[in-house]
Amino acid sequence: MPAPTLFGIRAPRSPLKLMYRVYKYILPEVEAELGKLRRKAEEIPDRELRKQALDSLSSKKFHCQGGAVYACPNLEQRHILIPLIVALQTISDYLDNLCDRSTSLDPDDFRLLHQSMLDAVNPDAPMRDYYALRDERDDGGYLHSLVSACRRHVKQLPSYGSVQPFVNELVSLYIDLQVYKHIRKELREPQLLEWWSMHRNRYPELKWNEFAAATGSTLGMFMLFLAASGNRLTSDDAKAIKHIYFPHVCGLHILLDYLIDQEEDQAGGDLNFCNYYDSRQMLAERIGWIAGRAREDVKQLPASQFHQHIIEGLLALYLSDPKVKSQSEVQSVTRKLMKNSPLTRLFFWINSIWIRKQQA
Repeated sequence: MPAPTLFGIRAPRSPLKLMYRVYKYILPEVEAELGKLRRKAEEIPDRELRKQALDSLSSKKFHCQGGAVYACPNLEQRHILIPLIVALQTISDYLDNLCDRSTSLDPDDFRLLHQSMLDAVNPDAPMRDYYALRDERDDGGYLHSLVSACRRHVKQLPSYGSVQPFVNELVSLYIDLQVYKHIRKELREPQLLEWWSMHRNRYPELKWNEFAAATGSTLGMFMLFLAASGNRLTSDDAKAIKHIYFPHVCGLHILLDYLIDQEEDQAGGDLNFCNYYDSRQMLAERIGWIAGRAREDVKQLPASQFHQHIIEGLLALYLSDPKVKSQSEVQSVTRKLMKNSPLTRLFFWINSIWIRKQQA
């Protein structure tokens, strides 16, 4: 039986076929792209910018590895999709590092920095001085090169015109979150709640922290890139994809990320959206509910098995992270999320082995 098609793209049907493509094609090519970026980052003249660029490439490498799974269904276009996904994710990770460890708490600075991400997905936008409002400025062209790489590759996507408005929408929400979550601590929650008040009517089933978490995900953008790599995508298709991925698939992604980072965030004084539940039980119930909604949502997409694998892979990737072992409360949440899910357990086992080998 031929593989199901996703807007004309043949998606892998089984988790084993998906993982075969990941290990044979995706991970080696992501590593090659990251190697090129490391060499550029090592040449950044400013010491602080160089440090944050190199740190983001090492400590957040798995973000690029996970995101590039969206190249699996269209291996023929992976020479476009993998560099695009790696470049955009690297902008995201680099700027997150800069803002987390910033010498500035200026929201205008954060917004200008992240304008680079919006310009990266809009090939006709002017290139700007994204460091104009901060002291550390000389990156030797590193950020501009990432923006240029994204632009070069989105131009090659056959159906990019259909997805561009929805990519812009997701990137704009992402930028808002990055601004509000990095400003002065006493302003963060009031600003986030005011922002939520402008969107809550569209997402009445969510709590404010769950909406905010969903805006922090790049998965919806990557899915739209994948869809745009085919020739049959319409604007209505792109709109449907955006609504299917946002908010539940995107929200699950980032809540899992915050779940395993609770200990780190507490030590660093960073905002964590998993800390806004009344109990560990409610946290587990809400993430479980969002995971269930995400599974139901993706059934509306062609080749829905691929997206189901993505969701199970998310659970496996995060819940098999070594950080979980040192956090007893997170372990209890993990056990509840893993219950009655044999496919997740399969991914959990395989990813655990792979992670241990990487750390050996």
